[in-house]
Amino acid sequence: MKRTRTSDLWWKTALIYCLDVETFCANGFAGLAQKVDYLSSLGVTCVWLMPYYPSPDRDDGYDITDFQAVDHRLGTLGDFVEFVRTARERGIRVIADLVVNHTSDQHPWFVEARSSRDNPYRDWYVWRDEPPADAAEGVVFPDKEKSVWEHDAKTDQYYQHVFYKHQPDLNVANPAVRDEIARTMGLWLELGLSGYRVDAVPFLLETESAALPDPHDFLADLRAFLSRRAGSAVLLGEVNLPYDQTTRFFGDPGDTGDELTMCFDFIGMQKMYLSLAREDAGPLAEALRERPYPPRDAHWATFVRNHDELTLDKLSEPERQEVFAAFGPSKDMQLYGRGLRRRLPGMLGHDLRRIKMVYSLLFSLPGTPVLFYGEEIGMEEDLSREGRLAVRTPMEWDRVSDDNELLTWIRLLARRYRECPEFAWGTYEVLDTGEPAVLAHRSTADGGCVVAVHNLGSGEVELRLDGMREPRDVLTGETEPVSADGVVSLRLGPYECRWLRVVGDD
Repeated sequence: MKRTRTSDLWWKTALIYCLDVETFCANGFAGLAQKVDYLSSLGVTCVWLMPYYPSPDRDDGYDITDFQAVDHRLGTLGDFVEFVRTARERGIRVIADLVVNHTSDQHPWFVEARSSRDNPYRDWYVWRDEPPADAAEGVVFPDKEKSVWEHDAKTDQYYQHVFYKHQPDLNVANPAVRDEIARTMGLWLELGLSGYRVDAVPFLLETESAALPDPHDFLADLRAFLSRRAGSAVLLGEVNLPYDQTTRFFGDPGDTGDELTMCFDFIGMQKMYLSLAREDAGPLAEALRERPYPPRDAHWATFVRNHDELTLDKLSEPERQEVFAAFGPSKDMQLYGRGLRRRLPGMLGHDLRRIKMVYSLLFSLPGTPVLFYGEEIGMEEDLSREGRLAVRTPMEWDRVSDDNELLTWIRLLARRYRECPEFAWGTYEVLDTGEPAVLAHRSTADGGCVVAVHNLGSGEVELRLDGMREPRDVLTGETEPVSADGVVSLRLGPYECRWLRVVGDD
């Protein structure tokens, strides 16, 4: 494919790397600038920064007191700009968390808002005289909260907080709040950001106010503002909903997409773990067949795990228990009854063959791969830490070595992924292999064709793939023999994977 065609839509062939400046390295942004060469050597083309704003740090930085500054523990605005400039010089874009569904209760806006009912900032938040009857429904953190409404004694009203009570929800139906969100976005774009990962998008758009009759109009307005200020900037959305609901957040399906640029594929991720637990590719294959194509310029983002609990909430209860039994059988490995607070190596019994196969899946499945810091070196969880913090431990730099086989593998996958634009740009088809443990899919674009084959099982399998012409494994450089009628016979060992480039139709 022509680079002139693909380079404008850079997010479709990006490798995104999520990190927390505080735990990734010492000395904040000044230290992070010195780690850019490492990120570049890994093949990263976009860094996603977790919150770096001033915060009381009661929710690991997601409780923000100033959206337009850098937390003093991480440096200055100058340090931030120097990091972004250094990254851009190495060909790495930077996006950041946009966390505007709530603030810290110590934010000056909320301090003013709760001072009196007639304060000008009062309507920047959501208030009621009495909590609704369903106040206990929709609690995100059931171990900490019993309601999404909290009584404020001074003004004798209740404020809404979908998350923690120390994170009051902003009223995005208020034009002044929306203007401030746009002003914040504009500031960081001017300082070099290439977009945002939008936190908890469905919660952001939920409002009781009639002043915002269609929440998707607000998301479209944010995208239009972003495009005016920086035409190649992106909105990567956290939308954990069924496919038919998630696709609404891309915007107009008949156009290029006018809301989120990318959405995380939560359904595919959860089905992948079910397939891994069963050693049966069926659930993941079903998800891929059901997953809608996004609008032309939009894209799915794929991931093995993110910075939160590994949510399994879209699986049925029996399916979730299967995954728990396989990968997190003890209660301290589970969280909120819906997810796991573990990283991959421990879940897979430190079987490097299996771990490597999963990351091969990540890079070859249709979409933009997203890595969470430390995945490339096999970091594990620390279950002695509370909740989600079990997977947000400091980066283990002593494991970064040329002798680290997983790190070498991830670097190879990143290179080969960039050489196979069909994964990102092509149409794909899940192939019937006749082997339940094997997932095979063909990606085709502009006459190019790559077939990725993964054995999710612990046993050796043999399968036949037809319609193959001159197949070459791009991971090993080896060619596969083909019969006269275009059939390849493959023998795959336990957890083995192949990426076969074949000659497409003329």
